Amino acid sequence: MQVVMRQMQTDWFGPLAVTVLAVAIIGTAAPPFLSTLNVQVLLFALATNTLIAFSQMIIIAVGQMNLSVGAIGGLSAIAFAGMMQVWGLPAPFAAVLALGIGIAAGALNGIFIARTGISAFVITLASLSVFKGINSGITRAQPFYGIPETVKAFGNNVMIGPLPWLILPTVLVILGLWFLLNRMPLGRAILAVGGNTHAAELSGISVSFTVVAAHAISGCLAALAGIMLVARLQIGQPSIGDDWLILSFAAPVIGGAVLSGGHVSVAATVLGVAIVAIITQALVLFHIDPYLVQVVLGAMILWAVGVNRWRELRIAKSAKRI
Repeated sequence: MQVVMRQMQTDWFGPLAVTVLAVAIIGTAAPPFLSTLNVQVLLFALATNTLIAFSQMIIIAVGQMNLSVGAIGGLSAIAFAGMMQVWGLPAPFAAVLALGIGIAAGALNGIFIARTGISAFVITLASLSVFKGINSGITRAQPFYGIPETVKAFGNNVMIGPLPWLILPTVLVILGLWFLLNRMPLGRAILAVGGNTHAAELSGISVSFTVVAAHAISGCLAALAGIMLVARLQIGQPSIGDDWLILSFAAPVIGGAVLSGGHVSVAATVLGVAIVAIITQALVLFHIDPYLVQVVLGAMILWAVGVNRWRELRIAKSAKRI
């Protein structure tokens, strides 16, 4: 019984319960929801959306925010597609270079934030415009169509049953991020800086290096999401990343991330992505206006922030009594 109570207090239990309940209700009301085809569509969405959420989650962990996640992902996606079409580079080499662009863009954000002390909100808002401008300058608002067949196949074929190949990189990232945040010194430093910057600095942690590293990781994850979307869409679309911002915040917040930093959950963020994907798919199945997705996401963010705030107040009251 005590084990069950402990599990119920974890960050992932609430999102898991909501996910199971939503699947049960929607599956009963609309049986096609549980069809192989629909499950496959959901898994394709999870594959890329999880990486988008992680790219913001790692910045929330350090107590900041990254408004340029979509712009970095879009720039990396365009670079990936353009290098294959214009320069004829092999897909693996183009992917490595595109990831390098994402890492460099993220690290540049971190360096400016660490060196100037200016709010991450301001720096990433400015870099969003810069990266999007570079994207527009490269593409002239025209897509890149020269995507190799092997890339298209990876983005749209399945391994077994409804499981797409595209889910494989996401699973590796999930395991890697969990290991980073729970077992590696850098992950511990990221959470420590997010929890209390001054205390982290006094304990010998390099705050500047940690901030730059977190933003570099964020840029890498955004770039990987952009590359995977090129494979999925079979085209280098200049608009990739334009609609990432709300999603990137929604999933970590639904997963219990504390916006002031120091506390995030990899598993709960994945479940947050699943909840958003399920709700989006349900709106389609029930023929509800898809534009309401943004309304629902906004309401869910407000709800999750309210729950987190209520939990913080309860913890603070308990601490005072002790």
